[in-house]
Amino acid sequence: MDETVQKSCWGVTAKAVIGLAGIILLAWLFAGSESLAVIAAS
Repeated sequence: MDETVQKSCWGVTAKAVIGLAGIILLAWLFAGSESLAVIAAS
């Protein structure tokens, strides 16, 4: 029983880490494209 609890806990942790990394990546890409547009405009 402990093993299944530990596995699900790791699954949730992995999903949270991947989700957070995805959000940061999207935000970074969006900010990066915005700054590139600002640099190109100036």
